[in-house]
Amino acid sequence: MVNNLPSVGFQGEKGSYSEKAVQLYFSKSNNKSYTSFSDVFYAVENNKIEFAIVPIENSIEGSVNETYDLLLNSSISVVGEINVKVNHCLITHHNVKKDDINIVYSHTQALGQCSNYLRKYNRDAVSTYDTAGSVKMIKEKDIKNAAAIASKETAILYDMQIIDENIQDHKDNITRFVCLSKKETKPTGNDKTSIIFSAGHVSGALHKALDEFAKRSINLTKIESHPTRKKAWEYNFYLDFEGHIDEKICQDAIKGLESTGSAIKVLGSYPKLKDKL
Repeated sequence: MVNNLPSVGFQGEKGSYSEKAVQLYFSKSNNKSYTSFSDVFYAVENNKIEFAIVPIENSIEGSVNETYDLLLNSSISVVGEINVKVNHCLITHHNVKKDDINIVYSHTQALGQCSNYLRKYNRDAVSTYDTAGSVKMIKEKDIKNAAAIASKETAILYDMQIIDENIQDHKDNITRFVCLSKKETKPTGNDKTSIIFSAGHVSGALHKALDEFAKRSINLTKIESHPTRKKAWEYNFYLDFEGHIDEKICQDAIKGLESTGSAIKVLGSYPKLKDKL
């Protein structure tokens, strides 16, 4: 911690939506950007930084699978969450016209979120590691026949031209980010817990697992299956539910889940969403 400010990591370049999430979640912090999600996780695990902010799901494109995969194999905890509204822009050099653009760069998720626009615009779309990084690339390499999809703030940061604004397919485009740390949180009375579990390959296994929450009237806010990547058609289940893991009712539900034969990993308990849209 420098100047008593928390050290926070994010994936991507300055001007990325991840950096925006950091700025919204932490009013003041010492921020460090990383090229990959795995680098961000490594930095927290090895005490290079105290916190990280990473995207976990988008209201249009769904879950960020890489984040879930890293959480499964990491020792760090989810300690918070925040929603960030996403407004994509088509960005290029000054004095470049829309008809001059032959190729559009951006992160895979951003390209997917703007698929209708790109289909109508009929230009080649190329995936990159970051939205803001795409703008930085065409700026530094002086690529005049290209554009990037990123935020308005990114265009301002790199002094580039905005051709079109709000080009995402759905105007209510929101990305949920989670805050990660080696430090766990205390109950606040308004919490959420995230877990990963596997259900046995027998009839009714998932029903029995979820019944441990239903019979205790614990509200589930999300359940989603993801391939284990170890065996074909074998899945883990990612579950969010209301309550803190330190609360007895939640501990009893976890014990009940274990009794069904499920393998469980608690990803973390944290205060419910901080909405700053």
